[in-house]
Amino acid sequence: MPAAPTPLPPGPPLAGAPVGTAPGGPAALSVVHLSKSYGNVPALRDVSLDVRPGEIVGLLGPNGAGKSTMMKVILGILRADAGAVTVFGRSVLEDPVGAKRQVGYVPESPQLYEFLTGAEYLDFIADMYGIPAADRKSRIDRFLSALELAGHEHSAISGYSQGMKQKVALIAALLHRPRFLLLDEPLNALDPRAARIVKDLLRSLATTDGVAVLFSTHVLEIAEAICDRVTILVQGSVVATGTVPALRERAGLPGSGLEGIFLSLTGTGDLTGIVDALSK
Repeated sequence: MPAAPTPLPPGPPLAGAPVGTAPGGPAALSVVHLSKSYGNVPALRDVSLDVRPGEIVGLLGPNGAGKSTMMKVILGILRADAGAVTVFGRSVLEDPVGAKRQVGYVPESPQLYEFLTGAEYLDFIADMYGIPAADRKSRIDRFLSALELAGHEHSAISGYSQGMKQKVALIAALLHRPRFLLLDEPLNALDPRAARIVKDLLRSLATTDGVAVLFSTHVLEIAEAICDRVTILVQGSVVATGTVPALRERAGLPGSGLEGIFLSLTGTGDLTGIVDALSK
């Protein structure tokens, strides 16, 4: 069994509220001492983090770091072995429906009802969230137009491209105007224009409406461009969390981008031997 990674030494305190609180009330998301194993294989090791209203936090880590497992625990799909998760103060175990009503979720690989048309699927989602009929059509039409799906909404989802399916999943997550967005690689398969629209929309929702966002991605340029803070997971443990400038300072990499910081903190900075072997 691999040993847990060694976190960075403590750096200067970062501005903001401690885990579990936020100015004026509870954190949008509070994860406290979360642990989860699959048999004898640990997936999460004593993970704590928070996301405050109006904040976009990037969740980064190599494949197998535990990012998707943590998102499934936050949603209540998986049960943690230890620790607690609350969404706006509501326990995902004790009040799962109350917590989930606050959340919009986009999984890494959305599973849609492909026998439905796009419009039928989104109308079904609106029903599930109790969105009044008078409001839902205008909301759905606005998203369809913005994401360039207008004109395709009456075709079966089974005939959609992967990017179109991803857009439908994004719309479904946003329809009920959630206060907290949980996004697992949400820009997968999107063309550059659609990806830019989604990035700008997330920033607008956070800044204007106070929506909190936890955003898992492998595209470090995206995380650096839109995230207020990032948390880096390695082998199920948090090895660093903070703003990019703060992590740059603590990693001793002045002037470095997030890619350099990430590679340094995850122990994969020197790739020369691998590149040399592949080029022979």
